[in-house]
Amino acid sequence: MGSRERDRDLELLIPVTAATDGVASKSSTTSPSSSSSSHHHSGREAFSKVIRSWTSKKFMSGCFILLPIAITFYITWGFIHFVDGFFSPVYNQLGINVFGLGFITSITFIFLVGVFMSSWLGASLLSLGEWFIKKMPLVSYIYSASKQISAAISPDQSSHAFKEVAIIRHPRIGEYAFGFITNTVLLQRNVGEEELCCVYVPSNHLYIGDVFLISSVDILRPNLSVREGIEIVISGGMSIPQLLTTVDAQAIPASRINNFVPAKI
Repeated sequence: MGSRERDRDLELLIPVTAATDGVASKSSTTSPSSSSSSHHHSGREAFSKVIRSWTSKKFMSGCFILLPIAITFYITWGFIHFVDGFFSPVYNQLGINVFGLGFITSITFIFLVGVFMSSWLGASLLSLGEWFIKKMPLVSYIYSASKQISAAISPDQSSHAFKEVAIIRHPRIGEYAFGFITNTVLLQRNVGEEELCCVYVPSNHLYIGDVFLISSVDILRPNLSVREGIEIVISGGMSIPQLLTTVDAQAIPASRINNFVPAKI
């Protein structure tokens, strides 16, 4: 009885082992083909990734090259259209439709205004106009702010504008702030007088900032013009030179020093 059951169990196990041997042989025959196909698929994915990365990099490079050119062209073209619009309606009324003629007329008019305002009569008329503008409540603030900004980049350095570019140690040791010297004052104390420079440090482009009174010996004067300093501030520091050299205060030309009018406090 026991031997019969043992023989039955052996008969049941034989098909199972045969089936497993068949599956194993089938898997062994199919494994090389599946591994080769997966290797081929991974190779195609790596190649496609390289192509996509190369294409995206070249596309972004083209965008970075063309973006400043496009912005410059767009702003220049808009400026030409804006300036041309001052006198082009006059020429249109006269039947003259030549693009650029209004722009040339506007540039010529601005030049003549500059020549006229440099004379005594033009300065007198400008002072009279400013007196009327300052009597207006809201317009006076707008005019004063815009005049200060225009005076900062004006070639006439005798005006109350930015005199020099300055670097001061602020807000703590090891950190420096970029600013502009606007004036000088004399601080009278019991031990004597001390010359202080009024340094304007912009905190939001040019129209918002802080004013510091700093001793002239504690100010670093880089070899930068005022316009270069303004470009550095407006660009967020991207146009700053890779190498900055300081200029000794004794080496400053006398014409620039005479522009300062010390005030006593």
